[in-house]
Amino acid sequence: MLGAFLNAFRTPDLRRKLLFVLAIIVVFRAGSQLPAPGVNVANVQDCINLTKEGSGAGLYNLVNLFSGGALLQLTVFALGIMPYITASIILQLLVVVIPRLEALKNEGQSGQTKITQYTRYLTLGLALLQATGIVALARSGNLLNCSQDLLHDNGTGTFLVLVVTMTAGTAVIMWLGELITERGIGNGMSILIFTQVIATFPATMWAVKDQHGPWTFGIVIVIGLAIMAAVIFIEQAQRRIPVQYARRMVGRKMFGGSSTYIPLKVNQAGVIPVIFASSLLYLPAMAAQFQSNSANPPGWVDWVNTYFVRGDHPLYMAAYFALIVFFTYFYVSITFNPKEVADNMKKYGGFIPGIRAGKPTEDYLSYVLSRITLPGSLYLGLIALIPLIALVLIDANNNFPFGGTSILIMVGVALDTVKQIESQLQQRNYEGFLR
Repeated sequence: MLGAFLNAFRTPDLRRKLLFVLAIIVVFRAGSQLPAPGVNVANVQDCINLTKEGSGAGLYNLVNLFSGGALLQLTVFALGIMPYITASIILQLLVVVIPRLEALKNEGQSGQTKITQYTRYLTLGLALLQATGIVALARSGNLLNCSQDLLHDNGTGTFLVLVVTMTAGTAVIMWLGELITERGIGNGMSILIFTQVIATFPATMWAVKDQHGPWTFGIVIVIGLAIMAAVIFIEQAQRRIPVQYARRMVGRKMFGGSSTYIPLKVNQAGVIPVIFASSLLYLPAMAAQFQSNSANPPGWVDWVNTYFVRGDHPLYMAAYFALIVFFTYFYVSITFNPKEVADNMKKYGGFIPGIRAGKPTEDYLSYVLSRITLPGSLYLGLIALIPLIALVLIDANNNFPFGGTSILIMVGVALDTVKQIESQLQQRNYEGFLR
């Protein structure tokens, strides 16, 4: 594998692409560490240290994960890539609901370009809303539940400058991601997400060693490698449905007669169900945190704080697991349309051996998809529960590195990027990574 990396850097155009990606990552991480104007850095660090020890330590972990630790530090890139992820998910859901967007999707490249443009506009709108909410929480002291002032000045001018800075930071992140996609290797947004996730990985691992000693640290490493191997195995697993195309005469030329397959991945939904479930479960915890500061908090606040804040209660785990299974089926149902696939196959003369074209093909694809989604949803649920189980066994925090959203993103993006490098190396007759 090291030899393959050397071969990659020996190729001039591939070396330029890799160095370009590394340069963009350096710029991206610099912006994630640069404090926004008007932020009291010393007070923010003190409040972050207090928050890590409090009962609500996991409240902002999901959003902070996608910002590489930049959200709570109120940096220029504090929002990270999260607004873009949210906008992309919303557009994918709206394509199924709004006929105009569905027509654009069917137009091919030109329609996809228009949907991408809508995604950018929606990203900026969401970034503006999120930046306004975060700065308002920071100005009121509710962001970190800390009595110290997080801003040097609580005036309107500082408020507007912070909101504009964070929103502009999101726009710059989108631009950097598109630069990587156009001039580098891999999907730019995925690589930036990967960068933000692994940015907090070393500190989290070192915290396990400091809190529980080298023996527990070594056991966590071994278990983590086993989990990573299992995730790679499942992420690569797929059910291949054979498709045969009949020969047909067009003018004087013969077309068709080829064999191919439809690859249905075991984990067809990716990491999206985990994000959906985590976001939904954080809503009651966030609402309870705001109500806790009132003089007479409602009775449901204590119930939420007991069962839905820290994440070590069986009720929380059961709800988390059930939501992941539900969102897996929901997301797969809106992203893979068996009727559309069956119609396209019939249109171009394709058929599944032993299955008639048309409605029987649609029913067969639906049957296979429903059966293969079950193990995929259970797999996602078990991987997402690993940090919560670690929370019970070794009293780890909710950012436990080997499990949940972080491990799925790291493995998925790494595999996709390595495959793209592999394909370019094979074009130059080099030995690749996946030997």
